[in-house]
Amino acid sequence: MTARDYMQRAIELAQKGEGHTRPNPPVGAVLVKASRIIGEGYHKRAGGPHAEVAAIANARRKHEDPRGAALYVTLEPCSTPGLVGACTDAIVEAGIKAVVYGARDPNPKNAGRSEKVLSAAGIACNLFADTAFFDQKGGNELVKPFAKFITKSVPYVTVKIAMSLDGRICDNKGNSRWISSEDAREATGELREKADVILVGAETVRKDNPTLLAHGTANPDLVRAVVTRSGKLPKKATVFTDGKNETLVYKAPDGNLAPMMEDLAKRGYMHVLCEGGLQLATSLAEQGFVDRWISVIAPKVIGARPLAKAAVVPEVVLMEDVL
Repeated sequence: MTARDYMQRAIELAQKGEGHTRPNPPVGAVLVKASRIIGEGYHKRAGGPHAEVAAIANARRKHEDPRGAALYVTLEPCSTPGLVGACTDAIVEAGIKAVVYGARDPNPKNAGRSEKVLSAAGIACNLFADTAFFDQKGGNELVKPFAKFITKSVPYVTVKIAMSLDGRICDNKGNSRWISSEDAREATGELREKADVILVGAETVRKDNPTLLAHGTANPDLVRAVVTRSGKLPKKATVFTDGKNETLVYKAPDGNLAPMMEDLAKRGYMHVLCEGGLQLATSLAEQGFVDRWISVIAPKVIGARPLAKAAVVPEVVLMEDVL
């Protein structure tokens, strides 16, 4: 196995923690000795062991000695105690000889400190040399929500919009089920598994009555949020009556979304996935909150009356009639 293999495994482990670690970032780590992985772990939730500590504990449970091992970890180890002890202390105590990390800590207070602390203890600590490989395998994606959260005090926002070839997101009666394919909806479910918050506008709740839950693996840590101008929402909507994940309601009569975003950050939510509608997505973008935009383009033409009059496509009213 190579350094790439070790770091890729650390990334895979970290991805298991996405959507569960707030307000901490998801991190994965592997311990390597004599060219084999002797321990591995990832951060599962705030207040629990960090990835480095979990990897050391995993090695010891397997009766492997971490002394003299190299640690590959997706993020620079923490060097100050928080809810748990500093990872640099655990690394020194375990007798690890070298640390290779994939990304620097985006927190300006901590960036670079672990190198100084570990170097003072005689432990080599270096950034993973193959930065392109780390990015290609999704290592930087793991850090982006935490980076924005810790430096801007607002969540990282991903917008996902499904639309037809002619740019429509619903039919003439406001129905959007289903523009996208089953495969696309499964991919959306995977996005939901990794987010902290699923955000929609009030009209989406009124028209679609969505569950806003992960489609595959359930994510009990996922929070649903609805933003409304009027404050008028159907009391029997699924998000309020299914007895499942928490649903937050934000009132924004003037369309200003900053108070909502600031409150979400104060609650520790790092990654918000906005699934509509288009007006909400546009407002988020215009107010500078969107970091990633995912457009699902379906091979369908819904049409509208002006377009129909131009004889480009026939007039369409209902989703089942789309081309």
